[in-house]
Amino acid sequence: MDRRLLGRDLARGCCSCSTLKAWLPILSWLPRYKLKWLQMDVLAGLTVGLTAVPQALAYAEVAGLPVQYGLYSAFMGGFIYTLLGTSKDVTLGPTAIMSLLCFSVVGGRPHQAVLLSLLCGLIQAVMALLRLGFLLDFISFPVIKGFTCAAAVTIGFGQVKNLLGLQDIPHEFFLQVYYTFHKIPEARIGDVVLGLLCLALLVMLMVMKTRLGSDDAPAYSRVARKLVWAVATMRNALVVVAASFIAFSWDAYGHHVFTITGKTSQGLPPFRPPPTSDTTANGTVITFGEIVEGFGGGLAVIPFMGLLESIAIAKAFASQNDYRIDANQELLAIGVTNILGSFVSAYPVTGSFGRTAVNSQTGVCTPAGGIVTSVIVLLSLAFLMPAFYYIPKASLAAVIICAVAPMVDYRVVAKMWRIRKLDLLPFFVTFLMSFWQVQYGIIGGVAVSGALLLYNTARPQIKVSDHGALLIELDSGLSFPAAEYLSHIIHTQALQASPPRSVVLDCHHVSIIDYTVISELRDLLRQFRLRHECLIFSRLQPSVFDVLQAADLQDFRYTDRVEAALQQTESGNLLGD
Repeated sequence: MDRRLLGRDLARGCCSCSTLKAWLPILSWLPRYKLKWLQMDVLAGLTVGLTAVPQALAYAEVAGLPVQYGLYSAFMGGFIYTLLGTSKDVTLGPTAIMSLLCFSVVGGRPHQAVLLSLLCGLIQAVMALLRLGFLLDFISFPVIKGFTCAAAVTIGFGQVKNLLGLQDIPHEFFLQVYYTFHKIPEARIGDVVLGLLCLALLVMLMVMKTRLGSDDAPAYSRVARKLVWAVATMRNALVVVAASFIAFSWDAYGHHVFTITGKTSQGLPPFRPPPTSDTTANGTVITFGEIVEGFGGGLAVIPFMGLLESIAIAKAFASQNDYRIDANQELLAIGVTNILGSFVSAYPVTGSFGRTAVNSQTGVCTPAGGIVTSVIVLLSLAFLMPAFYYIPKASLAAVIICAVAPMVDYRVVAKMWRIRKLDLLPFFVTFLMSFWQVQYGIIGGVAVSGALLLYNTARPQIKVSDHGALLIELDSGLSFPAAEYLSHIIHTQALQASPPRSVVLDCHHVSIIDYTVISELRDLLRQFRLRHECLIFSRLQPSVFDVLQAADLQDFRYTDRVEAALQQTESGNLLGD
């Protein structure tokens, strides 16, 4: 009977209204949806959509995939995030960093990129269900900054070849640098001129947007300000459309002076399971196991970086706009987006900082704005793919370079030098190794950060002062890596002194202690007893005191105050409190 009642309570708890709202955040805001919100969401969705389409085309180039795969990856996130997301501002889709990571793992093979999306989504969804979002806390800020700076340099320089119209440039960064400079004499004048014009126009519009006046200006000035803001916000779409029109005009007169995108697949992608095998150019079939083995460390790096990028963006805009997000729910939203995205030939996606900023600045009220953005992408796939034939690669290169340039934050180096110089070590390890292999840079940076963290754990700050007896104050927790270090200090400064000296161990800051430390303390108490000296514990936390009591240490003595412990050592009174 009790078991039946317990099962009924569990079922009621799992199906309660609050639980459903936690798993489906749309249930929290949809019942109170207003007409005014709809107007703002539609406006924001349209604005973001006009930004998302050209960026998706450009980021597919970074991933080494046909441009339509950028659009395949850009629409699923809007629908899924509306159901599962907890931020009103975040937009999911292809980004520069995820595109670079995808290329570094799959090397521009579409079938493997789609399968990678499925596997990344499964990993991310499982992490969300197991509440493993805390693992992201182990990727430190210097590692993130080192990676993003290196990624920006790699992505930006990788587009120089398209800006110059160069062919047959290797993908490896160092070879890419060498051959780009080596082949500069082969640059196509049309691509160079068009690329530089697009770049100049994008920079000019970006600067104009940052220098707009205040809202307190006269009415005509406010109208002009909004017009400039709208044009600057849609600058990517405007530049790509203008460049495409120029390329079409020259091509119509028989002058093929630009390197254009060329033929793309028309129409919506079919909804089908992602491929579990691939075929090379010579007809060799690559099995599922071989593909996964080829992914290597990228299968761990890409899901983590996707989560890290999106949650960092969500937290930043939640703080700016005064609301809260659920990190584990965000993981679930990204995971489900990547899983379902793989069924429409998408590669891995995450939150986009640039498009999220546009979304927020346009005044989006709910995640429903993402539906409008997704519809625009779908309409582009259905009706505009033939027009994409004439998009010059130089214009897409200009869009990418302007998108990644702000990611190179050189000022962070000076800040880390001023605040804590040791943080520059994981930063530069990540930065430099990322030019070799992107995933190795992240793994190397995390390893160095972990080593520094472990070193601080193994070598805690210990203050030693002489009060007749030695007073040793621990400034942090005491766990097994630090046991030998503490024992070494006590041996060299007390037990091996001539004559040996008693020690008072001030444990006020110690909140955790483990079996290895207990074993070391047992041996130290024995050493003090053999030398007719004492080791007295002072100001123990209740949890630590309980552990020491349970260990039943011989000659274990403690006091509530340091002064009382020092008096005991001076008077020779070895009775515990």
